[in-house]
Amino acid sequence: MKLTDRQETILRAILAEHIKTAMPVSSNVLVEKYRIDLSPASIRNEMAELEEQGFLAQPHTSAGRVPTIRAYRYSLEHFSKEYDVSKKSQEAIRKAFRSETDPEIQCKSVAKTIAELCENTVIVGFARRDVYYTGLSNLFHQPEFAERMTILSLSAVVDHLDEVISRIFDDIHDEPKVLLGRENPFGEETGVLLTKFGARSNERLFGILGPIRMPYDHHLAVLRYTRELINA
Repeated sequence: MKLTDRQETILRAILAEHIKTAMPVSSNVLVEKYRIDLSPASIRNEMAELEEQGFLAQPHTSAGRVPTIRAYRYSLEHFSKEYDVSKKSQEAIRKAFRSETDPEIQCKSVAKTIAELCENTVIVGFARRDVYYTGLSNLFHQPEFAERMTILSLSAVVDHLDEVISRIFDDIHDEPKVLLGRENPFGEETGVLLTKFGARSNERLFGILGPIRMPYDHHLAVLRYTRELINA
């Protein structure tokens, strides 16, 4: 389904604002902050239409809306663009990679750096039952995961990371893959970006795990840059 230009403009702005703030987005914010050249009433009408089509949801009794998984999937298909990894981030990743000579320690060092740069959890699967993860505190500090039951659910996922990696290891290839909601084996409250690095005889699964509300273009660019560095 293709949205109108007006709807796409509104959806882009809502996605951008929600990714930054984790808060519902109102029509007034779109007018005042994103300078959308429509009246608040016209924007509300379009937001209602986007909600009816499954791209937005209205949590509780809030006047604002939040993007749904369908909105993020639409964004990945229609809004994605090549994102340039900053020189500072490139240097940080290269430094982490070159600081070690042992391939396994190299990957762990790079994973720690990417967890800091992306402010999410990074998972490395060296083999089906050999899993390393770092940046877990980044995940639990996200506002989406403040509720006790959500924390318990995520904790259960962490306890079974090796099983999840074992199940998906052969399904992940070089080109980064984004899994959201119910299709995400790490939990439907999260999103994950997955790729593989290294020669076929020494492949490593590499993933960034976070809330569904992630800047996917940025994270995809970081993964592609890292893959090129490690595979060089």
